[in-house]
Amino acid sequence: MRNSIPSWIRVPIVFFIIMGIVEYTIDSGAKPAFIEEPMVFLFLVLVLLIIIAIEAIVASIKNVLYQSLDEEAKARFDASKAKTPAAIVWMNETYKKLLGSKPITEEHEIILDHNYDGIKELDNNLPPWWLYGFYASIIFGAVYLVRFHVFNGENQYDELESDLAQAKIDIEEYKKTAKDLVDFNTVEVLTDAADLKAGKAIFETNCVACHKADGGGGIGPNLTDKHWILGGGIKNVFKTISEGGRDGKGMIAWKQSLKPSEMAQVASYVLQFQGTTPAEPKEAEGDVWTPENAPAEDIPTEAMEVKTDSVIDIVIPELKED
Repeated sequence: MRNSIPSWIRVPIVFFIIMGIVEYTIDSGAKPAFIEEPMVFLFLVLVLLIIIAIEAIVASIKNVLYQSLDEEAKARFDASKAKTPAAIVWMNETYKKLLGSKPITEEHEIILDHNYDGIKELDNNLPPWWLYGFYASIIFGAVYLVRFHVFNGENQYDELESDLAQAKIDIEEYKKTAKDLVDFNTVEVLTDAADLKAGKAIFETNCVACHKADGGGGIGPNLTDKHWILGGGIKNVFKTISEGGRDGKGMIAWKQSLKPSEMAQVASYVLQFQGTTPAEPKEAEGDVWTPENAPAEDIPTEAMEVKTDSVIDIVIPELKED
C-alpha cells in the first residue's frame, strides 16, 4: 500500500477514518464533536500530527535505505516502481508538479552562497499550489467587491430575512401535517370520517360514564342542548377537555392522558351531539353559548331573548312595567 498510494492520500484517509470513529462514538448533538468539545479538537490535531510524523519518519527511512543500495539494487527498485498503476503514477507526478520543487539530483543548481556550519539554503520558488490559491483569492476578492459593493448584491442580512420568511412558510406547512401541535388557539373542527371515528372511540372509552353514550348527560352535563358551562364551540370544548372543568367539581384534565390530536378528535365528535335527542336528557346547565362575531341568523333564539331582556331591564325598565 505504501508503495502504490502516496502519503498525501494516505494521511487524509487515515485521519478522516479516525475522525469518523470519534464522531460516531461521541454524541454532540447537531454540531460536530470537535466544535462542541475543545478536547476532541485537540485530540484530533494530535492524531494528525502523529500520522504526519509517522509518514515523515517512514519516508526518511525509505530514502536512507534507498541511498544505501548499490546501483543494481536501485535499478531493480526503480523497475518495480515502473509497474505502478498509471493512475497512481499520474497522481504522484501531479503532486510533484504542485510542489514545484527540484529533485535532489538537481538541487545543486539552486544552492545559494550561504553556508552556516554546513547548512546550505536552496532558492526554491513558491509552490504552484500556493500561487494558484493566491491568484484565486485575488479573483474572488474582485468579484466580491463588484457584486456586493458596486451592484449592492444580497448581503447576509437580506439572506437572513429571506431564510426567516421561508422558515415561517415551512413551519406553517409542517403544522398542517403535525396534528399534535394543535392547541386551544389553533384547533379547528375535524370533519374527516376517520377523525370522527377515532373521536367516538375515545369518547366511548373515557366519557360515556359521565355523559352517556348519546351525550344526554349523567354525572356530567348534557351535550346535546345549546347550554354550556364553560363555553361551546371547538376551542372551548378542546380547552375544557385539555384543562378540565370547574375546580373541585368538574371534569378532570385529560391533557396528561390524551394527545392534542386525540383531544381535537373527541372535541369534534362531542360537537356532533348538538341538536340530537338523547333518550334521557339531563336538565340544561350553564348559559346559552353564542359564537363571537356570529351572524344574527346563526344566534339561537334563546340567546337573543336573553340579550333583549337584559337590555330592557338595564336601559329602560319602565317599558316593562307598562
